[in-house]
Amino acid sequence: MIPFNKPYISGNELKYIEDVISSRELAGDGKYTKKCEEFFEQRFGFKKAILTTSCTDALEMAVLLMDIQPGDEVIIPSFTYVSTANVFAMHGARIVFADCKSHFPILDEESIEELITSKTKAIVPVHYSGVSCNMERIMEIALRHNIFVLEDAAMAINCHFKSSKNEVHNLGGIGHFSAFSFHDTKNVSSGEGGLLVINDDRFIERAQTIRDKGTNKKSFLNGESDKYEWVDLGSSFSPNEITAAFLYAQLEALDVIQEKRMEIWNEYQFQFNDIQYLGFELPLIPSYSESNGHVFFIICDNKNRREKLIQFMRKNGVKLSFHYNSLHKTKYYLKENKLENIPNSEKFSDCLVRFPIYPELKKEDVRYIVSIVREFFSN
Repeated sequence: MIPFNKPYISGNELKYIEDVISSRELAGDGKYTKKCEEFFEQRFGFKKAILTTSCTDALEMAVLLMDIQPGDEVIIPSFTYVSTANVFAMHGARIVFADCKSHFPILDEESIEELITSKTKAIVPVHYSGVSCNMERIMEIALRHNIFVLEDAAMAINCHFKSSKNEVHNLGGIGHFSAFSFHDTKNVSSGEGGLLVINDDRFIERAQTIRDKGTNKKSFLNGESDKYEWVDLGSSFSPNEITAAFLYAQLEALDVIQEKRMEIWNEYQFQFNDIQYLGFELPLIPSYSESNGHVFFIICDNKNRREKLIQFMRKNGVKLSFHYNSLHKTKYYLKENKLENIPNSEKFSDCLVRFPIYPELKKEDVRYIVSIVREFFSN
């Protein structure tokens, strides 16, 4: 069986974990946490990077920083992972679902303005598969309406947005905040892990307090406060040093990982181009963005065909996967809300199918996978 995912191991993970164990300093916010945070700040120019236990926790910290209150409204795409909505719903916010583009499952920026009301507090563009939403247009709308932008960059490490002025910006460094994931399935992984990026100076100091369980730990240790005490809301968002050490080994290998994943992604693209006529669509990446090799997918013409394709591939030794069920159609959301018509999101929920992609996958594996797809559609 060709698995859907296989995490990359750089070779330095155990070395750095042994270093942490030898130091006897296992709790978070130590040497390797700082190394990881500095990596993102120096390589991508982020103002402040804060390592967290998960991308969900990074989103949760951003919600606290934005002071989301019951009744506030937040615009997010329906086609996204549940965490994107959950962190706001837990604070009593009303989720306003937007549709995605017809040719790619990223937020349709032209659908945003009609959803904005006097209660709108934030917009959350999700960079699906590392492909950028139109951040130039989204930021223009947000700034005009005085709304926060939180980039869900869970899949978007090492990806960029090209503006109409041909300026290239790192994803995660454009909105007021952004959140990255280092889950087992991501390009760079620590099993579980995340990163909050803060691009607005107003929130940097408070973010540290929130991550320190709402205490003034940092200022106390720096001698700026005479008491170590509870000063704000917060929680335990910091990962331990073993997790950070594993992640740092991965970050050191980022260029190698990206090169290998893009070789596989490009091979898929090349092979599938020749058989597009058989009855499926290839996604169309907007000209202002690119792939980072995180996901390769095709779009079947209906849900039934997708399910049969997944079954057929499994019988031939290849594991495929679909992705999100549109959140506006989920059991939890419909308990208190009416069913909405969000057609593009529903299309991708029903028809999108993802293929194995990881650094150890070989080009001959890709050719075998595509040959089985050809066989399925030809029959």
